[in-house]
Amino acid sequence: MAKSRSVFACTACGYETPRWVGKCPGCGAWNTLEESVQAVADKAGSGKIAANQRPGTGAKPLPLKDIPEDITLRTGTGISELDRVLGGGIVEGGLILIGGDPGIGKSTLLLQVCDHLAKSGKRTLYISGEESARQIKLRANRLGITSDLYVLAENALDAVEEKIRELQPDTAVIDSIQTMYRPEMTSAPGSVSQIREGTSLIMRLCKETGTSVFLVGHVTKDGAIAGPRMLEHMVDVVLYFEGDRQQDYRLLRAVKNRFGSVNELGVFRMTGQGMQVVDNPSEELLSHRAKGASGSTVFCGMEGSRPLLCDVQALTSPTFYGTPRRSVNGADSGRVAMLLAVLEKRAHMQTYNQDVYINVAGGLELSEPAADLALCAAVASSLRDKAVGPEVAVMGEVGLAGEVRTVPQCERRITECAQLGFTTIIVPRACAKRTPVPEGVHVVGVDTVAQALSVIF
Repeated sequence: MAKSRSVFACTACGYETPRWVGKCPGCGAWNTLEESVQAVADKAGSGKIAANQRPGTGAKPLPLKDIPEDITLRTGTGISELDRVLGGGIVEGGLILIGGDPGIGKSTLLLQVCDHLAKSGKRTLYISGEESARQIKLRANRLGITSDLYVLAENALDAVEEKIRELQPDTAVIDSIQTMYRPEMTSAPGSVSQIREGTSLIMRLCKETGTSVFLVGHVTKDGAIAGPRMLEHMVDVVLYFEGDRQQDYRLLRAVKNRFGSVNELGVFRMTGQGMQVVDNPSEELLSHRAKGASGSTVFCGMEGSRPLLCDVQALTSPTFYGTPRRSVNGADSGRVAMLLAVLEKRAHMQTYNQDVYINVAGGLELSEPAADLALCAAVASSLRDKAVGPEVAVMGEVGLAGEVRTVPQCERRITECAQLGFTTIIVPRACAKRTPVPEGVHVVGVDTVAQALSVIF
């Protein structure tokens, strides 16, 4: 007869210990150990029970040269931005994990994906452990979905596995992995052991049947997917939905992709009819820009293979306290502090007595150093209370000596700026020398941040 025992598992890395400790011995995180109850088989029959619970695939070792080079089959989702992030579409037998804040639009997007696939002749199955079939029907009516996709309201993984093997769908959605449980395990749904075993079962099911599965994952208050960290290691693709629920735009990023690049970005707009693709995000992000106002600079960043223009904003005001305030939204606060020091030392601009506020409009996150010069220009514009020209775009990395360093893929950035009507583009001099200039565009190469500011103003 099986017995039970209590173990404490880390929600960050999955480390297990028989007693609670404040700091996880595995990853060093604090207060992440949660208690769960596991069933332990008797020693006399432990081998047989383990073998029955985890059957092998029966595969045999093959020489590398004898393994067939099958072309990976991809299926388009019917949503161009999602296909871009996935690397061209859904791979047969792939396991895709998508996470995001509550209400960000994960279930809406996946229901639309199922609709497009069903209309193209693919058999799709939407499995929900959070909603009833009637609730899914109400959402489908709101989104205008009329295809013959299958809906299953179930959260017992044994029953889910049985239905998938019976129906043999091309694509399945499981919403969400935290609500699924294995009945033979005594721990509660959403616990570390349940998520680990459930994901392992689904992964094995994907490889055996060839069904592509989307897993919806809840996130913690820190923005990470809830459950053990190994969950992201087990799946093939990890996608994150970003954006403020109070705004229309949603950003979809890939942080892991075994079948494509992890640098791509998908841009969507949330509407009453579901997620709509934003075909030209640069134009959308600059549509509400306040022209003629100081502290605003246009920067062209690269999100994977896509150039993306955004509005970098800065506001400075005299401080009334001993320590000036630095508030940064959409950029690295440490790098902004470094750039302010460079402006103080190399461009002779006083920022020590100024509160500085930085914002990247549209909810974007600037992580590449190429945005340094645009940040400096925005701060200088606010300090001088002089607006940067409405047809001027700025890009370049700034070093501690005040030099402006080259940026990658400068030609693609300049082309994107030219297509949106920017006629003066400030770039590093090394980029200006080797980059062909589009007709009607004036590309200015600069060596230092002080020289760039003199050209801009």
